[in-house]
Amino acid sequence: MSTSTPFGHPIRTHFQFSPNYVPLNHGSFGTFPIPVRSTLEQYRTLMESRPDTFIRYTYPPLLHEGRKAIASLVNVDADEIVFVPNATLGINTVLRGMKFEEGDVIVYFETVYGAVEKTVDYVVETTKVEKEMVEAHWPIDDTELVKRFEATVRKINEEGNGKRRVRLAIFDTIVSMPGVRVPFEQLAAKCKQLGVLSMTDGAHGIGHIPLDLGKLQPDFFVSNLHKWLFLPRGLAALYIPLRSQPLIRSSLPTSHGFIPLHPSSRESPLPASAQPPFIAQFEFVGTIDNTNYLCVPSALQFRQDICGGEEAIMQYCIDLARKGGDRAAEILGTEVLDNATGSMRNCAFANVRLPLEIGEGQGMVRESEAGKVGLWIAERAVEEFETFLAAAFYQGHWWWRVSAQVYLELKDIEWGAGVIKELCERVRTGEWSEKAKARL
Repeated sequence: MSTSTPFGHPIRTHFQFSPNYVPLNHGSFGTFPIPVRSTLEQYRTLMESRPDTFIRYTYPPLLHEGRKAIASLVNVDADEIVFVPNATLGINTVLRGMKFEEGDVIVYFETVYGAVEKTVDYVVETTKVEKEMVEAHWPIDDTELVKRFEATVRKINEEGNGKRRVRLAIFDTIVSMPGVRVPFEQLAAKCKQLGVLSMTDGAHGIGHIPLDLGKLQPDFFVSNLHKWLFLPRGLAALYIPLRSQPLIRSSLPTSHGFIPLHPSSRESPLPASAQPPFIAQFEFVGTIDNTNYLCVPSALQFRQDICGGEEAIMQYCIDLARKGGDRAAEILGTEVLDNATGSMRNCAFANVRLPLEIGEGQGMVRESEAGKVGLWIAERAVEEFETFLAAAFYQGHWWWRVSAQVYLELKDIEWGAGVIKELCERVRTGEWSEKAKARL
């Protein structure tokens, strides 16, 4: 499909990057184009011209239009979509909102996002629920991953003799680090088969890969919109289907829209909402500037008119990630993280192994210092090269997570690989650590 503005450096002019900055890490925080910024500024100006009028009367119907647009994009009803600041808060809304009982277990994979695991830890500390982690080291075949998940669930349920059961499973669409696609569709189906509620962490979801939640029918699903849909930070869509809404009685934080089980004489100071009670809870959760929530139509219009539509964007990014990852591995003389079927790479990420070794010898790095090396590489990239390189230590190696996006070209990733190569050479000399220098 042709685009109004060609992908690569020509479309970069629609974004707000510093002239010398090379954005190779879109996956962490995303970015948004100039037309969306103009929309955001217009709403902020409108809000400040008449604060009460805007917040109380103008904002709610505009918010509803944004929710309807996202609902249409993922093929669900608008009354099943609410907006929250980010995926982490969406998952907190579900985990803190559910009423867990003695014997309930939450199951998740070892590559779960760190903040999500800590949320699970908090819920375990404060409620009766327990947790179990599924070990699955990438690269792993999709079929084997689903088998391990099913085996873990069945083992817990069978050994519990009815007193211990898996209540909720958490899994990603795409893991954050390393950036690999997960067979979430198969896992969601397996949850239905096993009678387990599914919480899909789609932090890297909407705008990144095709999603049909109407077909998938997860029990809970959250996706950041500021990462891959070109919206201002922070904004995420939380999908809670009608059948699951009775399980989550409150927004987070609880605010004026909450309806207590026992009648209350406390009335909301806000105008009555035109939305169903569950949706109304999320319209106002305290005073905060949520004008970014109103930019969804603007972002979708940019993606259609300037980029040529969702399919064109996704295909370009996935193709660039594949070509860029392969080329970077060639430059570094290493490899790209992948499984036998290549399913892990069906996304806009590529994970390229760095040419560094763990050990005690000259030019090697102790495993206990692996994290420090990753931080040093990131800092040098920022301070010396006007870019950010997302490097993480996983399964005994460092991996560079390449993020493809429409404003990048293959030569940008090749350049990044050259930077990585230079920095790795400097790591081997011990430059990253005075202590390391002392050992040479």
